[in-house]
Amino acid sequence: MQVYATMDIRKTLAETPAFSKRVEAMGYNGLSIAEALHNSVNVVLLALEHTSVLKVNTGVLVAFARSPMLVAQDAWDLQQLSGGRFELGLGSQVKGNIVGRFSMPWSAPAPRMREYVLALRAIFDCWQNGAPLDFSGEHYVFKRMQPFFNPGPLASAPPKILLGAVNPGMTRVVGEVADAQMTHPTNSDPRYLREVIEPALAEGARRGKRSRSDMEVMASPYIATGATPKDVDTMRRSIKKDLPFLYSTPAYRPTLELHGWSEAGERLYQMSKEGKWNEMGKVFTDEMFETLVPMGTYAEIPRILKERYAGLAQRITFPVPDDPMQDAQAAQAIAEIQSNASK
Repeated sequence: MQVYATMDIRKTLAETPAFSKRVEAMGYNGLSIAEALHNSVNVVLLALEHTSVLKVNTGVLVAFARSPMLVAQDAWDLQQLSGGRFELGLGSQVKGNIVGRFSMPWSAPAPRMREYVLALRAIFDCWQNGAPLDFSGEHYVFKRMQPFFNPGPLASAPPKILLGAVNPGMTRVVGEVADAQMTHPTNSDPRYLREVIEPALAEGARRGKRSRSDMEVMASPYIATGATPKDVDTMRRSIKKDLPFLYSTPAYRPTLELHGWSEAGERLYQMSKEGKWNEMGKVFTDEMFETLVPMGTYAEIPRILKERYAGLAQRITFPVPDDPMQDAQAAQAIAEIQSNASK
């Protein structure tokens, strides 16, 4: 199993080079860069520039705020700069942000994302293989590529395309046209992966006349871990503050419903509307937390993750220690996760 780090969205561009080098030195396979406070392309550029073997992806770039042509240009440059270490992670975001924050049009996200990826594939094929650019869809039309604007082929293959997906509809799009699915912390539960994600990926693969093995799953659970039981408990308490807030969003509720906690999901939603953020922890019980969050010290967590995710995920995100003094112990856990999952 490949192990990816994530980076705190509050880190500045100036902090990115040192953090990326640290992640690479710890033995992570890759680094996933979220898009929130910064344009993730800028952060990825710095991370790739200051590493040599680490894979880096946008996790995820807000697709519907950008033209596929501009995204293709950025992806091509990052792949060329890194010698093939860039992965393009895309996400739809939600209507409120696309319309209200980016002032861009909104439409049914799954069909539009399918078209978006196919448009990118057509542009990549033009640049890499010299195919005529001739793509026509409902939302995007690309038919013009003069030699002056064609960057030409890469020495490596074009970047892989990963999609952030929570629900079955977008997951089917992953199976049909993408290279990997990036889950959200709220839908990384093994039962959800097994009972919801896997069937949807398989159905999408059939639609796209592909094999299920053509795409990977990158699970992104919250993980409570650390060098000592006290460290694990500290992280546990921190995560327990975040999860109720996330699950108060209706789009993230399916995991709760799968486990029979629909009423709790509705109560969390109502609390969010009433601004009762500090009371949400009373609804999100210890049973829910222990079911959804893997917990254990660095010595224990590799076995726990293997038992939970074997056969369900080919990649997993793993937290970078807050204290660099624990990097060596975390690195050992990362190595064990990588080796254990391959046995």
